[in-house]
Amino acid sequence: METKPKVLKWALIIGIVVVLNLFFNYTISLFYKEPDYNAYFPQQQVIEPITTREACLAVGGQWTENPTYYKEGTNIPVPAGSSQVNSYCNPDFTKQQQFSEAQKVYQRTIFIILVILGVLSLVTGAFIANEIVTLGLSWGGVLSLVIASMRYWSSADNLIRVLILGFALAILIWLAVKKFGK
Repeated sequence: METKPKVLKWALIIGIVVVLNLFFNYTISLFYKEPDYNAYFPQQQVIEPITTREACLAVGGQWTENPTYYKEGTNIPVPAGSSQVNSYCNPDFTKQQQFSEAQKVYQRTIFIILVILGVLSLVTGAFIANEIVTLGLSWGGVLSLVIASMRYWSSADNLIRVLILGFALAILIWLAVKKFGK
């Protein structure tokens, strides 16, 4: 019986890992669209300056009243009434909050989907008889869990982080006991 080279074996395993995760991510992006930046921040050809508090608040902006300006390189304040602007509007304030919230919901949903797919890959890999497919699916599942966590980790609360880690640890221990016995 002819033995297959180890390099080919590991190339196939790595190929399964990479393609599995590309498949997961592109399939998700096909059916679940990321919030579109341009939908929240439409680009206008002509932008009129907003110079009053009322006009700023009317567009959902954030008005900053009388910020203190200093002459460049000094601690000397620029006097009010000079050519320096004393107040300004951030017209994208509300839009930015809405966009950030939509992104957070999107990332949380992607996290949940990738964790489910990663766990399914791990479980499926644990019960397939072919060594290459088993290793490819198992490592692909682990990579999916890593990608999911990296995408969502900075947005997750500490309690969610503990739950994520506990869940992942429980699944891995269960698989180890189930597959490899005592």
